[in-house]
Amino acid sequence: MRQPTRQTMRRFWTDPSQAQYRRAWLLLLLFTIVLLGIGIGLRDPWPADEPRFALNALEMLRTGQFWFPHRGGELYPDKPPVFMWASAFSIWLTGSVRWGFLIPTALAGVGTVLLIVDLCRRLYGRRIALMSGLALLTAFQFVLQAKTAQIDMMLTFCTTLATYGLLRHALLGPAKGWWLVGWAAMGLGIITKGVGILPLTLLPAWLWMGYSRDFRKNARGQITRLTLKDAFQGIVVMLLCVAAWAVPMIIMATWGDDPSLAAYRDNILFKQTGQRYSESWAHLEPWYYYLVNVLPWAWIPLILAFPWAVPAWWRRLRRNDPRILLPLSSIILIVIFFSLSPGKRGVYMLPTVPLLVLALAPLIPGLIRKRRLHWLGFGLLALLGGILLLAGILGAVGLPALAQVAERHAVSPWAWWIVIGVIGMGLLVWARPRRGLWALTSWLVVFWISWSTWGYALQDPARSPRDMMTKVETITGAGAWLAMPDYDEEFLLQSRQPSIQFGDRTPARAQFQRAFAWLQQDDGRWMFAMKRQAEDYACIDHDRVIEMGIQNGDDWWLIPAPAVKPCQGDEDAAPLFVAPTTLPDASGSSPEL
Repeated sequence: MRQPTRQTMRRFWTDPSQAQYRRAWLLLLLFTIVLLGIGIGLRDPWPADEPRFALNALEMLRTGQFWFPHRGGELYPDKPPVFMWASAFSIWLTGSVRWGFLIPTALAGVGTVLLIVDLCRRLYGRRIALMSGLALLTAFQFVLQAKTAQIDMMLTFCTTLATYGLLRHALLGPAKGWWLVGWAAMGLGIITKGVGILPLTLLPAWLWMGYSRDFRKNARGQITRLTLKDAFQGIVVMLLCVAAWAVPMIIMATWGDDPSLAAYRDNILFKQTGQRYSESWAHLEPWYYYLVNVLPWAWIPLILAFPWAVPAWWRRLRRNDPRILLPLSSIILIVIFFSLSPGKRGVYMLPTVPLLVLALAPLIPGLIRKRRLHWLGFGLLALLGGILLLAGILGAVGLPALAQVAERHAVSPWAWWIVIGVIGMGLLVWARPRRGLWALTSWLVVFWISWSTWGYALQDPARSPRDMMTKVETITGAGAWLAMPDYDEEFLLQSRQPSIQFGDRTPARAQFQRAFAWLQQDDGRWMFAMKRQAEDYACIDHDRVIEMGIQNGDDWWLIPAPAVKPCQGDEDAAPLFVAPTTLPDASGSSPEL
């Protein structure tokens, strides 16, 4: 078979034919699936969020209650159920939590890449479309979240689909069908994680462009003008999507027999939306948190291009290019929107990454020829690879500070870090500064593949209590009841026996008082608790406690009921929730409490 010549390759990158583009698109799709999907089935859900959503999905499958998510037998009102539905379906399809829990986010990542590639093809052509897909796959936060079973990756797919639909109408329209698809995607985003309306940040600049006489006079491209009729129809479609979940939920919660459902309704509709934004009670950070602490690493390596991208954006904005103004204005408004809330988390910035790629897309061919940008890529790889190599060597020789961390978390990643660092150094030698971007990109691919295989194998025993909970079952017996005061979801998820907990919002002291009262009712019961909490109670006979060792950075105790003296127990101190179990007794029903 004849090998492609350099002239053929140059022609491909300049203007690929339809057949060439189709083959390249399929290769990009395969690469995306492999990069984002590798590692599925190789680890359990890890804290903080993954075990919680896996529990939600498992309890849906065990109880058949899909409309109201539960966690450990208790209603979970913090998030709408769409992501839990997707997780439950993938777990049911694969027959395994380990195989199924990462599939929804991986598919959402693949879908987001395909949307960006297709939109860039329509806006800028085939060559830039392929480059934009590769650029998105280099973004650190994007790949990290596609490999993490959190809601934010699915939210990002919804917001990107909405952006795709709105921009198809704005820049390539009129396309009324895609306009409505965009609003439907926002509705789906709302019932995924509340803030599905983020694509509305496109509208201020869109309205200005559509009704500004100066813009229409000087604009190089056309833009579809918005009308009240279009807005009304879009809002109706969005509300109908939200109502498909909200109306049945409200009806069942309002007129049902369970008063806790009404509390769920009020929490999910009001506390977890407006109140969570304006009066957040968790993850409190200053207004500049995203600018200083998140975006510099979340946008790596795309942020390296900013010294050249910002002037280029400014020139295009002066020429009234709506293809640049719309995504850039949306990014700015999203950052401002989340910065105004006192509660902040790094994952909130994930929807900005596809928008950033859209804004950078027409500049990519010129950027990758910038010599100093390659130098920056070279320097970043030298920094990252050098840190990992040095830390790996120091850890391997037993530096006390690193040795203490490794012992505390029961993981020794030194060989992995050394190998990744050596590969980075080797790529630097091969590429030299003039090809720094290619070296950095290649290293990121190696990093994610090793992270999802070797890294998973190293971290999973330390971050998943699967082995510890198997040991607990061996000690207590499969049918023994286990109390988990102030529990962590990963332990309840991995529990191999009937388990109870005492309410996620219940103060820890009240939970222990209720657990003591419960233990004193039957000598065959057990309690599993953190040592640093349980050792404060004098009514526990420490000589009869079983030390379980370190898991997730804490020491754990297994406490038999006879080890608890009759003191401090209070049956009214806290509620009691029974976690649904797949371990029925011989009659087919759960063991009696």
